Amino acid sequence: QVQLVESGGGLVQAGGSLRLSCAASGSIFWINKIDDMAWYRQVPGKERELVATISRVGSTNYADSVKGRFTISRDSAKKTMYLQMNNMKPEDTAIYYCNANSNRPYWGQGTQVTVSS
Repeated sequence: QVQLVESGGGLVQAGGSLRLSCAASGSIFWINKIDDMAWYRQVPGKERELVATISRVGSTNYADSVKGRFTISRDSAKKTMYLQMNNMKPEDTAIYYCNANSNRPYWGQGTQVTVSS
């Protein structure tokens, strides 16, 4: 019904920046019903961690570990959510997943982010 595709991951040095994108496609009806969206990340062997959330009206929340460094945003016209990551640290290394809540939760396939020291 709704497909989410992340892009923008890659390898970056500590202190560098990356911008992740999450594009929604599929049912326009359910896409227009998307309420909260979020970015999560997961390191192998650990639980998936909430990084940032953004509401339908643009209210945002961040994990303490990324506050002041990461910025979440969304462009409803483009059906896309973003995560601008600045001053990155090796501990930001993970697979990053986007999440959207409509008639049910939807997840992307994930994009690898690696920060070298």
